[in-house]
Amino acid sequence: MEFSERVLVLQVGKFREADVWVRFLSPTRGLTSAFAFGGSRSRRRFVGCLDLFNEISVRVSASKRGSYLALQEGALIRGLGRLRSDWPRFGLAVNCARFLQSFGIGPEGAGEALFLMREVLRLLDEGEKLPRLLPLFFRIRLAFEQGYALDLSHCARCKNTLSGASERSFLLLSEGRIICSSCAGTGQDRLLPLGGEALRALEKVALLPPSEWNQVGLSGSGVQEFARAVDGFIEYHVGVAWDKGRFVRR
Repeated sequence: MEFSERVLVLQVGKFREADVWVRFLSPTRGLTSAFAFGGSRSRRRFVGCLDLFNEISVRVSASKRGSYLALQEGALIRGLGRLRSDWPRFGLAVNCARFLQSFGIGPEGAGEALFLMREVLRLLDEGEKLPRLLPLFFRIRLAFEQGYALDLSHCARCKNTLSGASERSFLLLSEGRIICSSCAGTGQDRLLPLGGEALRALEKVALLPPSEWNQVGLSGSGVQEFARAVDGFIEYHVGVAWDKGRFVRR
């Protein structure tokens, strides 16, 4: 088996003295790993392309027994200059990439995930002002695009519109649905409050391209509600949580 594709490098590690392994996001295969034999020394097959967050064109083949993939050659399409020297931005990019890998992206939805990650990296490399909650925005947008979308317009119980700017609604965590304050009642499973500000922020993050996420404004209380809802939803339904400085599967 052999294929050629345009992919995004998400992780690179040393394998042996001259060899490296590469984790990349393919638009048709999802998260994929391959060995680049001689990758740390080759001046012909991998010229300056096996760096984190590079977008590269690769030719990949399977081993004779099909037990692993090997990069035969690669060519740099697009690199990210600013991220190489701006460590806070680089750290945000790494956080997003690690979440994406913990999430797990297969062939279905790979194209959408690649486009989103590429746009977020572009924002981090070129944007003058960054959204303060960019990693959280990325997590919930990725979840929405990979089949975990929430109905942000109507109460899941009474179907009334959730339209009031100051009206409080709730994320019913066990069901992954949003209900209005009238339907919340008592004795429910875990409910996470969502004021109008946090709810509108979720809507904007779901609809706007990353380059426009700066339009999402949140006050102190709105930030807390938004962050608590996103983290709770991701952990309960996707099964990924932030624990001791890394993402883990629950």
